Amino acid sequence: MYEQYWNLKEKPFQNTPDPRFLFMSHQHEDSLMKLTYVVAQNLGCGMLTGVFGCGKTLLARVILRELGQDKFRAAYIHNPLVSEPAELLRTIVRSLSPQSLPEKKTELMVDPMLEKLHTILLENIRDGKDNIVIVDEAHTIEDMRIFEQLRLILNFQHDDRFLLALILMGQPELRDKIDALKPLSQRIPIRCHLDPLKEDEVAAYLEHRLKLANEGAVPAQLTNIYQKDVVKTIYNFSGGIPRKINTLCDLVLLSGFAKKVSLIDAGLVASAIKEFNLT
Repeated sequence: MYEQYWNLKEKPFQNTPDPRFLFMSHQHEDSLMKLTYVVAQNLGCGMLTGVFGCGKTLLARVILRELGQDKFRAAYIHNPLVSEPAELLRTIVRSLSPQSLPEKKTELMVDPMLEKLHTILLENIRDGKDNIVIVDEAHTIEDMRIFEQLRLILNFQHDDRFLLALILMGQPELRDKIDALKPLSQRIPIRCHLDPLKEDEVAAYLEHRLKLANEGAVPAQLTNIYQKDVVKTIYNFSGGIPRKINTLCDLVLLSGFAKKVSLIDAGLVASAIKEFNLT
């Protein structure tokens, strides 16, 4: 709606997991390197925690892109709140080898699914494909049997390698849940954590997004959006959480368009927070 007014090619502050828009702060770069290392060096399992809206899902998408889809089969579990462990296994099986599942109920239980998963992992590796299982929102898992099932699939190994890489992602409380499960905790050699952006990183974040939305150049009337007073207002509202920054800045651009302002200033940001009842 407002793109043409601000001379943008696309909206810069969409809250979608588009890997192009990942802002590589030091902590994001560090986490990307470590989790990619888990997969590339066959370490079995890695964990990424962080507050809501800090870019965990976006980082996972980038990991998959960096690894190259011609080299792996991936199961991305968006919602691990399943009613039983067998349901999780069925989701992983379908993702790693798209095919019809057995129709007999007895063949859909845990043990048959584990056997089928083991066969699929071996077949993918013979085809030159590594297996990756990413479980997002893992902090929401309350049934400890699900965590136990995830531990068990890490038992699928050759003498010299794991048959899959498992990445667990979730909010900070995931760490406490994992630490309470010693057999699983001991199998996670690399752990990463994402904190909100610092105030001095917010300006770089805004510029990064604006450049991507405009083929490498920030429109002249938006260059002051990352000036100190504007950044401070955005930071104070968002606490440095990218998702909240995106929501606010998208509405600021909309408000500026509606009011036909020529420049974004701290006053416009503050008025947008009130106008849209942001909290």
